[in-house]
Parts: sequence; structure tokens; C-alpha cells
Amino acid sequence: MALPLSLPSALRLQASLIFAFMAASSVPSPLYALYRAEWGFSPATLTAVFAVYVFSLLAALLTLAPLSDHLGRRPVVLGAIAVELVSIVMFLCADSVGMLVAARLVQGAATGAALSVLGAGIADLDRQRAPLINSTAPLFGLGAGALASSLLATYAPAPLRLVYVILLVVLLVQGWLAWRLPETVSARPGVLRSLRPRLAVAPAARRDFLRVMPIDIAVWALGGYLLSLGPTLAREVTGWHGPVVGGLMLAALTVSGAVGSLLLRARSAPALMRLGSAALAAGVGLVLASIATASALAFFLGIVVAGLGFGVGFLAALRTVMAAALPEQRASLMAAFLVLSYCAFSLPALAAGAAVTHFGLVATSQIYGALVMLLALVALFGALGRARQMPAVACCGVK
Repeated sequence: MALPLSLPSALRLQASLIFAFMAASSVPSPLYALYRAEWGFSPATLTAVFAVYVFSLLAALLTLAPLSDHLGRRPVVLGAIAVELVSIVMFLCADSVGMLVAARLVQGAATGAALSVLGAGIADLDRQRAPLINSTAPLFGLGAGALASSLLATYAPAPLRLVYVILLVVLLVQGWLAWRLPETVSARPGVLRSLRPRLAVAPAARRDFLRVMPIDIAVWALGGYLLSLGPTLAREVTGWHGPVVGGLMLAALTVSGAVGSLLLRARSAPALMRLGSAALAAGVGLVLASIATASALAFFLGIVVAGLGFGVGFLAALRTVMAAALPEQRASLMAAFLVLSYCAFSLPALAAGAAVTHFGLVATSQIYGALVMLLALVALFGALGRARQMPAVACCGVK
């Protein structure tokens, strides 16, 4: 076997793998309109295809996430890449809704296994920067995958095939490099016992876990809606057609979130919580106003502001809950946090897909947006309340 990668190179590779897995997960979103035109299915079916991916991801998080604490990080990373490659081949061969569902099912399992082990592996190598990397790499990946997919589908040949060929090549190269990842965890017994579905939140992190739930649910509920029904909503509001509008919307959401996180990373977690909650509420409010006025400018401005809230709020939540975890608890805690995030990512979007059939896209979007704003305001007022308590605690001499 070749010499292991240096620690900085290993850190960059694992961050790039998170980027690639999340890019692959967002690639189908701008293509749903083309799939619908070719095979014909309803908005409810569309959200069901999306939800299948997330439920598979959740199942992987519940069962496979602790595996790397027993087998080591590298074997689980390599296994996740292999399964992701299988899913990409299935997308390339897909010729029906059933094949699309099967590909998303396999992709969800690969992504769930990858996110937990890569997140824990990054924390092993650089605990201080891990929350920033684990929050921005997925956002950049989601945006890049959606935008590249929409552009290739519009301007390149084979709109339902070419982007998957590119992903296949990228993942093969990354898989070859992953053989050289240094192992950061010693193998220990209990592999079969670790596969039992369970959630493990370290006792020291439980109070903070509860505190960040409103903002985490809000940001991921918004993300799930926009990744499933967002491209359709963007065409409805702006009047633009084709996959590009959906890709631009998702890129605006995720890239603004990632850039905001990078620019504001020096702020404390409580400050980030306040900023993220306020931006999320304001951005969703602008999106709701754009629906009423059919303003493309207000729509994309709202998406950018909401994206800032998405990224900063998620960074604040992740930094808060991961701060107290011991090395052997990181994979399980990351899995529990991601389970919460992806339940918020899928279940509300699935309900919205059913609601669209009965109430229409506009009414459903307005109600959904109002609920996201309410959660963001709950998080904001909670953060402001804790900020007011801090001086009182300090003056009493409590550290």
C-alpha cells in the first residue's frame, strides 16, 4: 500500500468527499422536470422520490454511523464510496420512476454512511475547524451539484446522463486517494452490536442539543422543500422555464450559506445563532412577499438572505452540540444530529408534496414558509433570552 496521506491532505480529501457526496445528492433536483416530462408523475410522487433518499440516509445513520468507531474510519469511507458508485451507475441506466427511486434509495444509504464517518474523521484531524468544514462543505456541494446539473442539462448533450458520468469519474479518483487515508481510530470489538439502530447523544451535549433544535429544524425544513418543490416554485414565481432556474435557486441558497459561514466563522456560536435565526426569518419573509407579487428579484434576494440564515444557523447549531463530545462519541453524536436534520429535511417536504395536490403550490408554500419563519423566531428569541442572562450569571460569580 502507498504511503498514507499527510494530515492536511487527508483533511482536504475528506472535505472534498463530503462536497462530492452532497453534490451527487442534489444533482437530480434540477432534473426532476425532465424526468416528469419523460415519464409523467405528480408533485406528490416527486416528493416521494426525494423522501426515499432521505429515509434511506436516515436508516444508514441509525445503523452504520457507529461502525467506523469499531472498524476504523478508512474502511467505512471506502465502502460508502463503493455504494455511491453503484447508485451513480443506476442513475445512468434509469429508464423509469422505479429505477429513479431505486437509485435514490442506494444513494441515500451511501450518503448517510459517508456523512457520519467523514464528519467524525475531520473532527479527529482538526477539532477546531471541524464544525466549519462540516457545515460549509455540504452547502458548497449541494449548490455546485444543482448548478452544474442544471447547466449541463440545458446546454450540453445527454441531459440525463452526462452529469452522472462526470460524478462517476470524480468519485473513482477520490476512492483511489481514499485508500491512503491515515487511520485515526483503533479497531475495537462490538461491531455487530453497533449495528443496532439507536441514537446516542453524549450527556454533556444533551442540553445544547435541545437548544439548537428550533433553528436546525427550520433550516433543514426549508432546504428539503426547496430541493424537492423549489424548482417548480421558482418557475411559478419568476416565469422562467427550464432546469437552470432551479439550479440557480439552489445555488443561491447554499452558496450564500457557505460564504456567510466562512465570513462569520470568527463569531461565537451564540452570536451566529442570533444572526442565522434573524436572516432565515427575514429571507423566508421576502420569498413569501415575492410569491404574492410575482417578483423574480424579491424571490432570489429572499433565497440569498434565507441561505445566509441556513448556513450560519447550521454552523451555530453544529458548533454548539459538537463542542463537548469526546473522540469516541463524535461519530454517534454526529449521526444523532444528522438524524434530526434529515428528519426535518424530509418529513415536512413529504407532507408539503401531499398538500400541494389538495391546496396548490402557492398556498402550500405560504403556509410552509410561515411555519419556518415561526421556528426561526423561536430560535431567535431563545438566543436573545440567553444573551440577556449571561451578564447576570457573570456578575454572580458563576463561571
